[in-house]
Amino acid sequence: MNDAVNRRDFLGAGAALAVAGTSLFSGGRLQASEFKTKLYRAMIRSPKEKELAELEAAGFDGLETSDWKTTPEEAEKARKLAEKHHLKIHSVLFGWANFNQPEAVEKDIANVQQALRAAQGYGASALLVVPCRTGVTPIPEAWEFDIAFDEKTGRVTRVAAGDNSKYAAYIEAQNQATEASRKAIEKLIPTAEKTGVIIALENVWNNLWVKPKLFAHFVASFQCPWVRAYFDIGNHVKYAPPEQWFQALGKLIVKLHVKDFKLNPDGRGGKFVHPRDGSINWPSVRQEIEKIGYNGFLTIEDSGLSLEEFRRRLDLIIAGK
Repeated sequence: MNDAVNRRDFLGAGAALAVAGTSLFSGGRLQASEFKTKLYRAMIRSPKEKELAELEAAGFDGLETSDWKTTPEEAEKARKLAEKHHLKIHSVLFGWANFNQPEAVEKDIANVQQALRAAQGYGASALLVVPCRTGVTPIPEAWEFDIAFDEKTGRVTRVAAGDNSKYAAYIEAQNQATEASRKAIEKLIPTAEKTGVIIALENVWNNLWVKPKLFAHFVASFQCPWVRAYFDIGNHVKYAPPEQWFQALGKLIVKLHVKDFKLNPDGRGGKFVHPRDGSINWPSVRQEIEKIGYNGFLTIEDSGLSLEEFRRRLDLIIAGK
């Protein structure tokens, strides 16, 4: 599902693409003017007058909000206020759920239902949900993961090469989380369909579904257009390059977060940095976005730079630079 956009959105995207001029990228990459996909700029912000005015002044196209506890009526008021500033509230961030905790699952199913109704009021097309997390240890280091799983059930049989006996508790926690999350999300699909809001699953550093094929299998297992993936381009660099995540998830991706991650010189571990300051090959990422036909928002999940600088960096990414 592509986000509906107005004339200002198209003009803004066109201006961003024009930054690249007409020169070809290395390796026979597309010219910026030849990108068919349309990308738009967003930040995570509260839909209040001050923040909206600042985003508009900085040239953004929309925002994602974490204000999911509001009523649908209040959300609709926020939507109208955003529209006054020529901005779209394209997504709502629910965040962590506890679908793998029996004592908390019903409460969090109700919370996600509330968030879906709020997202409908905002006019958002997706709700970001992290199904659960696990703190079971030990687990492999990021560079040690070598996951094998049953293609029918999604149950993990191995998480690293060699003897996996020390990871037995983690493997069981992974499989329990998959099964419990699947049951909870299936209960939420009717509300997603009724509200017209996609449940966008994310696996942000929760020690679950840490490899592209496994996460793609989990999301695809619902076989439902109302359950898709929210992919954070910088979150999983320590596990696999973004290109591999794009290739595995493909059209399952409904939303994209933008941040960067700088790997250590040995490629093991690292730290988060501002977009374009890390190890991500952004021209290559832009090509992957084009390949999967993603039209929609790039939402920066970062702070510490001016809005104008974040917008400038997004423009370069959109242009394929």
